[in-house]
Parts: sequence; structure tokens; C-alpha cells
Amino acid sequence: MKPFTWKLFPPQHETIDKGHGRIETRRIWCSSELIDYLDFPYQKQVIRIERVTTKLDGSHMRREVVCGITSLDVSKATPERLLTLNRGHWCIENRLHWVRDVTFDEDRSQIRTKSAPRAMATLRNIAISLLRLRNNINIAEALRLYAAKPHLTLDVIGA
Repeated sequence: MKPFTWKLFPPQHETIDKGHGRIETRRIWCSSELIDYLDFPYQKQVIRIERVTTKLDGSHMRREVVCGITSLDVSKATPERLLTLNRGHWCIENRLHWVRDVTFDEDRSQIRTKSAPRAMATLRNIAISLLRLRNNINIAEALRLYAAKPHLTLDVIGA
């Protein structure tokens, strides 16, 4: 087999986002033709995502390339959708993990034995989910409200 290089064809989708003092360009290449090169169960496509970040003044910050495999075929996952799914990963990080780290100060928790840390993480996730279902955008503010008025928490859990 002849060696393959992604640079032989242009990216199939590209997004450009501006924010936080920088511009981030994301490009994706997808191929269902390359699955013969890999021995991976349920593989349907291989992908290559390139992220180039520059400061607003035009100076280069970083370039990152990641490769992946998906079990979604081309009919279920277009290049645009795959890039959106990849980008959506950070939504989870920002909406859940950041809240657990900052609002619940999880990193300084003293609970460290057996399954207690996992149980507490689950309880924190449930609390965040319940507050989001009630359309609370600011979780810290909602926690302060329910701490000050504990009788309202019964309504949150449907009791």
C-alpha cells in the first residue's frame, strides 16, 4: 500500500471563531477509505482535526493536530457534524466540570476513601442537573438561595 498523506486533499469543513483575544481556525478531514489501514472494531471513518490559534494581532500562538476514529458512517456523521461534536466536548467541560471545580470546590474535598468520592461526585452532578432543569443559569447563586431557604429544596426534588 502507498503511504497516505492528508495534505493531498483540502479540508472538508472549516470553522473560524473569534473570542478571548484570539482567533481559532478548525479544519477537519474525514475518510472512510482509510479504514483498511487500521484494525479497530466498528470503525467507519478516520478523522484529522487541525486547530490553529492566533492572537488578534496576528501573532501565532499554537497549532494542534488530533486524529480520531468514529463508528459513525458518512450518512450519520458529515465532516461538519463531526467537527461540531468535537467542539461540543468543551461544552460538557465548561458546563459541568468547571461548576464542580469552582462552585463546589471539589478539588479541596476531604472525602477520599473507598467509593465516597464517586458518590459525592454523583450527588454534585444530580444537584447541578436538577438546578439546570429548573432553568438556573448561575449554579452558585441558586445554591446560595436554596441554602438560605432550605424549604424550597423540597420543591426542586419534587417532594
